[in-house]
Amino acid sequence: MLKGKTALVTGSTSGIGLGIARSLAGQGCNIMLNGLGDPAKIEAVRSELEAEFGIRAGFHGADMTRPDEIAALVKTSTVNFGGIDILVNNAGVQHTSPIEAFPPERWATIIAINLSSSFYTIHHAIPYMRQSGWGRIINIASVHGLVASANKAAYVSAKHGLVGLTKVVALETAGSGITSNAICPGWTRTELIEPQIIARAQALGVDIEAGGRDLLAEKQPSKQFVSIEQLGQLAIFLCSPAADQITGTAIPIDGGWTAQ
Repeated sequence: MLKGKTALVTGSTSGIGLGIARSLAGQGCNIMLNGLGDPAKIEAVRSELEAEFGIRAGFHGADMTRPDEIAALVKTSTVNFGGIDILVNNAGVQHTSPIEAFPPERWATIIAINLSSSFYTIHHAIPYMRQSGWGRIINIASVHGLVASANKAAYVSAKHGLVGLTKVVALETAGSGITSNAICPGWTRTELIEPQIIARAQALGVDIEAGGRDLLAEKQPSKQFVSIEQLGQLAIFLCSPAADQITGTAIPIDGGWTAQ
């Protein structure tokens, strides 16, 4: 369905970002990866995508706190692949702490990576999408873009901001062939939430799996983690012709969390 299109996926060397990159590659999309990690492992992931799906894949290690490096990431993507058709803003970090103890430097980093980086990627990518008359912007927000939880001041603020940014971009691109939507996952078993599961298990004196079940029971009525594959399939749908008139939305995929 997406053969010959190019997708830039930030934070895509592991977790949700890599899962979405794999899903898009499976539809014939060329992929520009971005993220942190061991260079040899990243190269293995990049070459595996090419071999498995018969697409072209690149990598750019832009620091998503640096606007100049984000501009270079977008520029490199367009030079290597001739444009950007799909932009998935997935890069994210987390820190939990009561607000009076929240380190200001952690606040600044979370806002920079979880919110500001998406502004910069969109700012630089939209001209290429307008030129081709088609584009898909998918921002990976969170249920925390719709509701709040204690001890997550920066994360909740950034994700609410990302949902707002999604809506503004949708209004500014309406009728152009470009859509802008946010996916809002509930608990998804990734490296980002693993520290919270470990902390919960330690506090309860139980094993990791029991800690995960307790975490789910508190917020997610389905008592099941959202899978990375499910998020990838939703991203594919948003890139399909069936979603041409879906724009400006924040779509929860959260096992009922935000229905409460």
